[in-house]
Amino acid sequence: MILAGDIGGTKTVLSLLEKEADGLLKCVREQTFASGEYDSFDDILNLFLPANIQLSSVCFGVAGPVVEQRCFATNLNWTLDAAILKTKLGTEKVRLLNDLEAMAFGMLHLEAEDFVELNPNAERQSGNIAVIAAGTGLGEAILYWDGRQYHAIASEGGHCSFAPQTVQQDKLLYFLRKQFPQHVSYERILSGVGFSHLYDFLVDSQFAPPCPAVPSAEYCNGNGADRNAVISRLGINGEDALCSEAVRMFVEIYGAEAGNLFMKSFATGGVFIGGGIGPKIRSAMQAGGFMMGFTAKGRFQTLLGKVSVKLALNPRTPLIGAMHYFDTAN
Repeated sequence: MILAGDIGGTKTVLSLLEKEADGLLKCVREQTFASGEYDSFDDILNLFLPANIQLSSVCFGVAGPVVEQRCFATNLNWTLDAAILKTKLGTEKVRLLNDLEAMAFGMLHLEAEDFVELNPNAERQSGNIAVIAAGTGLGEAILYWDGRQYHAIASEGGHCSFAPQTVQQDKLLYFLRKQFPQHVSYERILSGVGFSHLYDFLVDSQFAPPCPAVPSAEYCNGNGADRNAVISRLGINGEDALCSEAVRMFVEIYGAEAGNLFMKSFATGGVFIGGGIGPKIRSAMQAGGFMMGFTAKGRFQTLLGKVSVKLALNPRTPLIGAMHYFDTAN
């Protein structure tokens, strides 16, 4: 039996599978848990795993840096250690992956209909592939092409310093620096909470009157309301000028950072966009602002203008990567 998992700051998905004679994987059991409701990952494992289960391999994608097969989940108070898990789960075949590393592997197993091409001028090319995903946080990874197969390389690129590209973005950096004086990363903008940061910046800069339908941050902290979801929904539907501008800025900056990742990895094989936010704001991602931000790299604009940039719609991509890790990576 194979155990695979996608462990994120918002939810954890575990899946038990068995490999059939034809090599295909058959799901035996799958369950989703609200990560924040549990004190440790062990609590979830104990609820999910049947008694006396015999596992042949285990792979988890975890939202956090994995160092020597040990990971402290960035947005949770959990520590996962592969050595401890080997003893607990009764198998030596245990692997912890950064969540974007798992997502990168998963991208290789998606169907064509799981993607939407954002670049109408894309030309098919071989080479490395960049993977970027905005969700609870901002994840980045690289699929290195050795001429025969792909190898996933994890990173913590989402925590790199935000680099403004317009006068408006210069002002945004100044605004965010007051909240985060030590470091303003791309993740402060390109994540769920980024919509609130962008909205508050636009209010502060008097772009338009505040939207009565957007609750205050203080109110949301008190009752669990999702302010970011309200802002993105109103913005996508064009119901409020401030929210629409917040979404436009999000997409513009998302494109620029995807372009940065392309440049650093020379991803001529294309760029895959994962994470939960992209599909929810799909119309804005396809409106052209993302590609404008992506290609705005001066002398390299022509090169980036030919790159395939695909939005992945399948929310199970990191889990699929964990399922297939031992087949893909070996």
